[in-house]
Amino acid sequence: MPNGAGPGREGIRELTSKYKQRLSSEFNIAETPTQNVRHIFSREYKQFKEEYLPKRMDLYEKACNFSEKLLKMNPDKKEAAKLEEAIKISHLSMAPSGAVSFSILAPIAVILLGSLLGYGLPIFLGAGEGSLFLIGFFVITGIVLFFTLKKVPFFFADSWRMKASNQMVQCVFYIVTFMRHTSNLELALEFAAEHLTPPLSLDLKKILWDVETGKYESVKESLDNYLETWKEWNVEFIEAIHLIESSLYEPSESRRLELLDKSLDVILSETYEKMLHYAHNLKSPITMINMLGVILPVLGLVILPLAINFMTDENGVSLVKWYHISVIYNFALPVGVYFLVKSVLSKRPTGYGGSEISDRSRGGVKYKEINLLGVKIRVDPVVISVFIGMVFLMLGISPVILHLIGAPDIGINLLVEDESTTCKKQFCLLDYKEIEGQDGSTTTAGPYGLGATLLSIFVVLSLSVSIGFYYSLKSKDVIKIREDSKKLENEFASALFQLGNRLGDGLPAEIAFEKVAAVMQDSASGRFFNLVSSNIRRLGMSVSEAIFNPRMGAIVYFPSNLVESSMKVLTQSVKKGPGIAAQALVNVSRYIKEIHTVNERLKDLMGEVISSIKSQISFLTPVIAGIVIGITSMIASIMSKLAASQKKFTESIGGEGTAESLGGLAKLMGGQGIPTYYFQIIVGIYVVQIIYILTIMANGIENGEDKLAERYSLGKNLLKSVTLYCFIAAAVIIIFNLVASQIVGVVGGI
Repeated sequence: MPNGAGPGREGIRELTSKYKQRLSSEFNIAETPTQNVRHIFSREYKQFKEEYLPKRMDLYEKACNFSEKLLKMNPDKKEAAKLEEAIKISHLSMAPSGAVSFSILAPIAVILLGSLLGYGLPIFLGAGEGSLFLIGFFVITGIVLFFTLKKVPFFFADSWRMKASNQMVQCVFYIVTFMRHTSNLELALEFAAEHLTPPLSLDLKKILWDVETGKYESVKESLDNYLETWKEWNVEFIEAIHLIESSLYEPSESRRLELLDKSLDVILSETYEKMLHYAHNLKSPITMINMLGVILPVLGLVILPLAINFMTDENGVSLVKWYHISVIYNFALPVGVYFLVKSVLSKRPTGYGGSEISDRSRGGVKYKEINLLGVKIRVDPVVISVFIGMVFLMLGISPVILHLIGAPDIGINLLVEDESTTCKKQFCLLDYKEIEGQDGSTTTAGPYGLGATLLSIFVVLSLSVSIGFYYSLKSKDVIKIREDSKKLENEFASALFQLGNRLGDGLPAEIAFEKVAAVMQDSASGRFFNLVSSNIRRLGMSVSEAIFNPRMGAIVYFPSNLVESSMKVLTQSVKKGPGIAAQALVNVSRYIKEIHTVNERLKDLMGEVISSIKSQISFLTPVIAGIVIGITSMIASIMSKLAASQKKFTESIGGEGTAESLGGLAKLMGGQGIPTYYFQIIVGIYVVQIIYILTIMANGIENGEDKLAERYSLGKNLLKSVTLYCFIAAAVIIIFNLVASQIVGVVGGI
């Protein structure tokens, strides 16, 4: 078959070209209308692409095109072919040479700018000369980027495949549903493209666009060419589409319907098998991400304070700075874990996505109403989130601000008195320390105070609460509509079956809706059918208007693509008679039940893995990190107080040799490490980042590419989990510092 496809295709093109030329010469007809149609459809397609192509892909596309103008680097033929395929799948308007050029120029820019930053940042912060650590870090980052950026088109292609594959069960469902009553592949593809969301809708639009522009002679040829891109990734989708295409050539109606039913059965059964293997193979990557991203980095922080205190210069000042740890924990580790997560998600097989609810749907409004002293004000969620974040941030950085303006330090005594601190109390708010160098110069380090450490928690809250509150406000109302729509979808199969039976009895659709609504009045389906019936009786609408009217239609209150497509099948099939409409609805109800059954099986398969990730997000990560911060604070407090006690003892005893040796011990123990204030901010931000990444992972495994569920989960997890971390960190810091102060007071005689 493939061997004979080429000559036949060329013959068709030659024959078409021959008759076009003959018609043009005999009737003097130019091909202007065709050109106009192509131009209009091309513009529509480009507009559609610009609207739905993610911004990050658009920026990457522009960066590659700009880099190609500066330095054009052509890959070898084998690599160019692979890049071309990835670019085509991702719908990027660029050349393979642009991707290679960007992968060379961007790392060079990172190395140069990063080295300048690494040299100038320590000088700007007053931390001494340029940092070789930062310079080396940016050099290594540039080298890693060189190999990573060449794979970005493949990363986008994998991401696009995951998003598209998550919609393929729905795609086959829409095509089969339409073709049961109208055996037309082109109209079925248009029907599917209308009800699917990007990216698969964009792919279907591209199939039709290629036919309109004359790239392919028929829809089947264009579709077969598109299916070639899935031969290594989703064989069941190809098999299902081929069965659908085969149904077009069947003279027997029963055989045609049997092939359509078989196509949906094929993709559902093979989806279940692939998800079963994916679930079994997922435990090892999840364990690796858990260990490398959460357990080892957080537990490593327990040892880090001790290492910092012993890695000091001749003045007792730590050689490790806060920005060294921040570069590792707030940049290198999150980026590495994020790419591991994306690698795991890219291997996720086809799933059945949830209801697609747009932010423009009823309830997904841009502004939120808040009650301010009895007055309702409409405010953008961004404004609310930024305001809350700024308030918490100002509280968090207040110790630094107070020190800069020269405010006096304050403190309290609880269990014992302590004269070693700057405020002459057991616990200080700021506790900035003066460190004297061998040349007589002094530098200020801090804040080391317990009050400053507790206030630093507000910096973490400013980040988590503002982002979490924004996602929560954006998705809170829409998720309620999603849940109502899901309830409707779960029982819609039986509702359609009843509606089909009423139509099969010979009742008009207008009366059939009223009858079914009366039987199911306490359910979501009953409310939906009652809305349709009410619009018909009270407003005099037709069945189509009662369902799809943009202002009063029932679908406005239950925005679900599954329900909408079923109702469109009804409105189209009812034109051919109530008998055909009844049969169409009965078959649609059967398909919905089959899809729902497979979806529930997939949830069972992934239940254990998802439960493990969610427990990591909601409890284990915040608790472990909070305890580690408390231990870090206790170690820093003990080292500082023992150093002060040892210094007193050294000054009080006689003998130069003994004093000198004990003084060296004091300097060894009293190295001024990183203040717990900065340490907590670094760890807290890492907790926010890791919870953000793990939430994306849990949602991706459970729901596939579902942005609404992702936003809702992010809002909930960032608010609850990070708040739990902050509460545990504050409680453990206070308790451990009280214990440390009591122990050191007894040992040191303070």
